[in-house]
Amino acid sequence: MIEVTEAVYWRLMKLMEEESDDSIIGLRIFVQGGGCSGFQYGFKFADAMEDGDEVFEDDTTGIKVLVDPVSMAYLNGATVDYVKSVAGEQFTIKNPNATSKCGCGSSFGT
Repeated sequence: MIEVTEAVYWRLMKLMEEESDDSIIGLRIFVQGGGCSGFQYGFKFADAMEDGDEVFEDDTTGIKVLVDPVSMAYLNGATVDYVKSVAGEQFTIKNPNATSKCGCGSSFGT
């Protein structure tokens, strides 16, 4: 299980409105090899659910966050948030499974 904050769903709603593409159902979060710490997080618009996806859906907007089974193994227990700071705006992941991470927070090791 992962926790997805309301800020994520509301930002996704705005981004999806800007895209003007009715086929987009939400956000796919994935983990792939690479980055300076071994693994890196990826985010992309999702237009379909795939077999085995974990689906997290906002009750208000119906927007979905999808995670494939392999990525879910690395993200279980994580919190996905959307934050604004002086450095900019971005989706962030607080991952209790990460034993190390890079300075920018986009890659991690286990």
